[in-house]
Amino acid sequence: MSTTSGAVWGRHEQQDFRSRVRGTLLGAAVGDALGAPVDGLATEEIRRLHGPDGVVDLAPAFGRRGAVTHHTQLTLFTVDGLVRAQVRRDTGAWHPPTDLHRAYLRWAATQRDWGPDLRRKDDGWLAREEWLYARREPTRALLMGLGDERMGTLDDPKNPAADGPEPLARSAPFGLLVGWEPQLVAQLAVECAAQTHGHPAAYLSAGAYAVIVHALARGDSADAAVQRALGLLAARPGHAPASEALQRALGAVRQGLPGPGRVEELVGVGRAPGVLSAAVYCALVAEDVRHGLRLAVNQGGPSAPTAALTGGLLGALHGETALPPAWLAELEGRPTILELADDFAMEMTQGPALHNPAGASPGWLARYPRGN
Repeated sequence: MSTTSGAVWGRHEQQDFRSRVRGTLLGAAVGDALGAPVDGLATEEIRRLHGPDGVVDLAPAFGRRGAVTHHTQLTLFTVDGLVRAQVRRDTGAWHPPTDLHRAYLRWAATQRDWGPDLRRKDDGWLAREEWLYARREPTRALLMGLGDERMGTLDDPKNPAADGPEPLARSAPFGLLVGWEPQLVAQLAVECAAQTHGHPAAYLSAGAYAVIVHALARGDSADAAVQRALGLLAARPGHAPASEALQRALGAVRQGLPGPGRVEELVGVGRAPGVLSAAVYCALVAEDVRHGLRLAVNQGGPSAPTAALTGGLLGALHGETALPPAWLAELEGRPTILELADDFAMEMTQGPALHNPAGASPGWLARYPRGN
């Protein structure tokens, strides 16, 4: 089955795509950073610490303003894995879930090691970024799921009871595969989510989120993007929690002015479908990116993943220039995120000029080796 629909990339299309890639990755990271200082705090506690309006600006977490969590770290390794999959395809090997699993194992090494190991020649450039070796409260499901070499699959997933939002928060890059058909985007996101979170509520929510990002990155409206995800979910066994979560988000839009109480209601106990519901709602009602992210953060559930998902959606919808510049200026790792975003956009639009079965740019292969 072909993964592409034969998109022809003119200059304008390339620039629009790059802006949406940057917007998605930076938006998700900014949301993550905004939510990090209050992640999991009750609403009353957030207001006690940050004033009656809650969090309105970046606040210190992990010793600095603008710090990101494991959600952003893993999102970057998702992008790395997707580029590596394309590069490895020249060898005749084509199994993206395996390439993504290898990328996630490289992230797992950053959580164990003191810093980059230059002896590992196949690591590529991202695993040599020292700031990624900070441990930012990764959950047990992530560390257990990636604690050995065995890859979780849909038939034999890791952590079958794990239904947290972590796999959604790393899944935005799958949606940026705009040349792929939506059902293949969903399938890849689902398979890669099952590598750490084996509950259908988690992996199907990840697939739904990736499809919404995909539709937005292709130029659809937010409403149309959610409808596309609902259509694709309907055929999947166990889809009810994710589908109902999206329906709740759509219904909440019609229920008056948005506020923390409504977001908290949608989040519920913080399972994957609830966080998906809240993020989609925040993106649908957002007056602008700043408003949408503040709404996502100031609630008593998992603020970092909710805002990361919201930022990814708004970034895919509006592109990078819609993001608040003062927040970007303080964002941890921004140079790395931008470099990776531009590499991804270049690979997706001009990959054959960088590498093909007959030969490849040595610089590109040094960045994205064909080995493990």
